[in-house]
Amino acid sequence: MATYLVTGATGFIGRHLVERLLARDAEVHVLVREGSRARLDHLIDRWNARGRVHAVSGDLRSPLLGVDPAWVMTHRGSIDHVFHLAALYDMTAPAHENEALNVGGTAEVVRLAAELDAGVLHHISSVAVAGSYPGRFTEEMFDEGQVLPSPYHRTKFEAERIVREQSQVPWRVYRPAVVVGDSRTGEMDKIDGPYYVFQALLRARDLLPQWLPLIGPELGRTNLVPVDFVVDAIDAIAHQPGLDGRAFHLVDPEMTSSTEVLNTFAKAAHAPQMALRIDPAPLDALPSSLSSALMGLPGVRDVRRAVLGRYGIPDEVVGHLGFTCSFDAREMQEALAGTSIAVPPLPTYAGLLWDYWERHLNPGLFDDHGLAEAVGGRTVLITGASSGIGRAAALRVARAGGVPLLVARREEQLLEAVAEIEDAGGRAYAYPCDLSDVEAIDALVERVLAEHVAVDVIVNNAGRSIRRSITLSLDRFHDFERTMQLNYFGAIRLVMGFLPHMRERRSGHIVNVSSIGVQTNPPRFSAYVASKAALDAWTRVVSSELLGDNVSFTTIHMPLVRTPMIAPTEMYDSFPSISAEQAGEMICDAIRRRPKAINTTLGTIGEVLYAVAPKAVDQILHAAYRVFPDSAAAKGSPQPMEAERPSVEQRAMANLMRGVHW
Repeated sequence: MATYLVTGATGFIGRHLVERLLARDAEVHVLVREGSRARLDHLIDRWNARGRVHAVSGDLRSPLLGVDPAWVMTHRGSIDHVFHLAALYDMTAPAHENEALNVGGTAEVVRLAAELDAGVLHHISSVAVAGSYPGRFTEEMFDEGQVLPSPYHRTKFEAERIVREQSQVPWRVYRPAVVVGDSRTGEMDKIDGPYYVFQALLRARDLLPQWLPLIGPELGRTNLVPVDFVVDAIDAIAHQPGLDGRAFHLVDPEMTSSTEVLNTFAKAAHAPQMALRIDPAPLDALPSSLSSALMGLPGVRDVRRAVLGRYGIPDEVVGHLGFTCSFDAREMQEALAGTSIAVPPLPTYAGLLWDYWERHLNPGLFDDHGLAEAVGGRTVLITGASSGIGRAAALRVARAGGVPLLVARREEQLLEAVAEIEDAGGRAYAYPCDLSDVEAIDALVERVLAEHVAVDVIVNNAGRSIRRSITLSLDRFHDFERTMQLNYFGAIRLVMGFLPHMRERRSGHIVNVSSIGVQTNPPRFSAYVASKAALDAWTRVVSSELLGDNVSFTTIHMPLVRTPMIAPTEMYDSFPSISAEQAGEMICDAIRRRPKAINTTLGTIGEVLYAVAPKAVDQILHAAYRVFPDSAAAKGSPQPMEAERPSVEQRAMANLMRGVHW
């Protein structure tokens, strides 16, 4: 049974590598700081490796890593492999931090390996050692006079130099390219590399239709490898004989355009892609001193940082989005010949990376500071809160420290939502109410004001949608009455009930969930769009009257959302739409910023086009009317599900005008 010592075992690459080593029936000693013991214990349970993984207290900053001399003496000559993965992988970190951990730490690992008389030292370096080399960088190359443009590049180079020049035990060097998440699960543990642009892609997806072609600069070439490939390659190469004293590029043998990578992730995110690329070569012809001087101006520098910061992109990484060189990988390919280990094509797993980021790493999931300031300790009354958008918004408000008052007809589901909030440590209250009944609304207002000191925010989210052509509605006037009753009369009755209270306190905010349909006038939604348009018009008038009372309004023209409301129209299952959680975030954004309106770009375009060329818009909408028939439910004659599967024409139009209710 082989014995290993691993530094950085609780890190992203390290924990995956330890899992591979344990599959070899190995005994693994892990260098761990005291502050990371709990994390290691969790990983040991995850690996099911009690008794086979042993913690060794130490720190990269200490002589001989701070390892107890008695432990060194006990294990001298028994460690077959030392894997050094602990390092600072952060281009935004200060130079002294990079120096202390990457260079100083490596020097101490080299000393410790010698003291242990270890079999082989495996050093995980990086292709960053190539710096700004202008050609093809081979695995035999190291010190070629290349420019090392950042503290990170310089310390990775110096760390590898120490291994090459000072190690007294046989060594092997591994240089991964840009490491991304697991190609099988999407798992990643931090924002790095291409993940820096994910927030910008998310913003583009929310603001722009997917079909809109974008223009941007060509960003050079890059090289991405998933973590599972990296650890599989390290594990395989480390256990082959006769490979000491060599370096291995753990890279994709083919470089990829950074713009192609960006477009691959944009496709996975359903965001618009860059169709036209601008060659930056003419700008490169400017004297470097002039470019540096311009970018160094305080105003220019501050604007650049502000713009990048809005999308979570550190200013320090912008100049390193592409490589100036390509990487030869013949040594790696030779060593892996006969195995199934290879770099999978990015398009085959980009969707997994995006989904994992959106569900686990998206800063929007954790950035509740602004929302906490807006709702902390305050009451937020949310209608339609038993499911879908309203429930998602209530959970988010509660997580930020607000007290949601949940209103809907279904008491059982309201109580389930309250229990979920309370189980997470929050507070919430359920108020069953039929919002199409004005007397029930009046009773609700009276009860809420009797039980709470204040109602700070009202979210009019409850609504009814009817999709039926006017031809099929001629004998169904009640459709218009009941839709108007809930969407318009119910909403304004609720607000009017609380207005005296808000005016007296001189504080209040109302969020009305309207529809993109008010801006785009889609066929077959005359009842629904009219009711939402009425609420919009009422809000525009009343908001000016209440401005002096410090009572404000936000109207959200919501795009198509995957909720039970659209379930009767089965073809919507195949149309692009946002999730209830995304819609709930739009509501929270309205509470946080209190803008006059929150619109999608497509909705705004539709509104402008109708003002400029209404007859042309009528022609487009009539074409949509012919492409999208009435549903079986609208006709009142249930048909097989196959009858409502969308056609190619329907899919094309739905994707062209993403988010519109057809």
